[in-house]
Amino acid sequence: MGRKVVPVMKPAERMAHEGLVPAREADSGSVGGGVKLRKELGLLDGVAIIVGVIIGAGIFVSPKGVLQNSGSIGVSLLVWVLCGGLSLMGALCYAELGTMIPRSGGDYAYIGEAFGPLPAFLYLWVALFVIVPTGNAITALTFAQYILQPAWPTCEPPDEVIRLIAAVVTCVLTAINCYNVKWATRVQDLFTGTKLLALVVIVLAGLYALGAGKTENLQQPFKGTITSPGYIALSFYSGLFSYAGWNYLNFVTEELKDPYRNLPRAICISLPMVTIIYVLANIAYFVVLTRDELLSSNAVAVLFGEKMLGVMSWTMPVFVACSTFGALNGAIFASSRLFFVGARQGHLPAAIALINVKRLTPVPSLIFLCIITLVLLVIKDVYVLINYVSFVESFFTLVSVTGLLYMRYSKPDLHRPIKVSIILPLVFFVICTFLVTLPIYVSPVEVGVGVAIILAGIPVYFVFIHWQNKPQWLTRSSHAFNTTCAKLFECVLEDER
Repeated sequence: MGRKVVPVMKPAERMAHEGLVPAREADSGSVGGGVKLRKELGLLDGVAIIVGVIIGAGIFVSPKGVLQNSGSIGVSLLVWVLCGGLSLMGALCYAELGTMIPRSGGDYAYIGEAFGPLPAFLYLWVALFVIVPTGNAITALTFAQYILQPAWPTCEPPDEVIRLIAAVVTCVLTAINCYNVKWATRVQDLFTGTKLLALVVIVLAGLYALGAGKTENLQQPFKGTITSPGYIALSFYSGLFSYAGWNYLNFVTEELKDPYRNLPRAICISLPMVTIIYVLANIAYFVVLTRDELLSSNAVAVLFGEKMLGVMSWTMPVFVACSTFGALNGAIFASSRLFFVGARQGHLPAAIALINVKRLTPVPSLIFLCIITLVLLVIKDVYVLINYVSFVESFFTLVSVTGLLYMRYSKPDLHRPIKVSIILPLVFFVICTFLVTLPIYVSPVEVGVGVAIILAGIPVYFVFIHWQNKPQWLTRSSHAFNTTCAKLFECVLEDER
């Protein structure tokens, strides 16, 4: 029988004109029984996604950044605790948003519901080119650095080799996610367990050293504290980078079984668990490593293993690599759904909304994300990337929580299965405002570039989205791109099997 692809995009008329069938029509039964993303994620999968995405590169990279900007061990530990509390607060606010607007896409769906299509598109714009692929690139580079560490025990691995391995692992995980949702979730469950084991080893080794009387590094915990508000905000940026991913389950709400129950449950299980593990891991680092040792190393966990694990020190880079491998897998799985939903709403090319009917996975969205991540792998300074991504992400998190507060009054009749106390979003709003505004005078270049990229999305929106009477050449080019992707990622319609 003939083979063709089934896309999902709004508006339906344009898709029909291009010979592509919207998935919502398939859902209603008009296309042989339904072409849609299945609800295959249970509570355990939800916890694994949140924990798996959060515990990745950050805890093995960011301790240096938090300490560098806070100045002392005591303030550094306080920042880690407060970042965990802030993430939990934000996650609870997002639980209200996610159950009130039970659509995949996370911030994109919430901003669109509250403020309309242009702000939602601007979030999609920066998520597509900044937030998601940059986070994935950092995680992939960290994986490569750690997996190669045993082969270069006395020096840093060659930069070209690190980037090549990062590119390969990105492509491998993209292929797994394209092939099967169950494969992706099994990888996530397995490597979440592995990364928890790695952190447990670090915590136990640190507690052993503490019990053996190694307390000299903790004698003056607040010595060297930096009190500048701008640098405190930057220390929070590094800490929050390690907690990034607490909202990723909201990206896949449509694939979550019983989201009204499982979304808040997964959040309330995951965030306290991660916060406790992070604080204990940092205490272990500070017990074993001096302040200068920690600040001089880009592979903190490897240095820790060399000092504490003896002949088994080679296991630490392997554990860390497994951790970042799982985090990258979870990020690819969840974030690809964001672009899929954006294309479904007509804010991205129709091709990105294609569903592979045989696999029931958003293959073009996954491949598109992979390509952008590979391009960003050429950027070298990971700490500039952390500050840069954190500013843009904090800004749109601020927009989302502003939307939550706004909809409390503009749409009071919306069904809210979960309704948090108004104090939570208000406090979260104030803290996000602090994190967005204070670093402006400390890192004006990064902030300026972030604002410029956000604003650059405005003309793109009006030319490609808002403008209805486009020239024929532009319409034909769009049609050619979509149909080419349809042929390239061919699938079998369920009624043609």
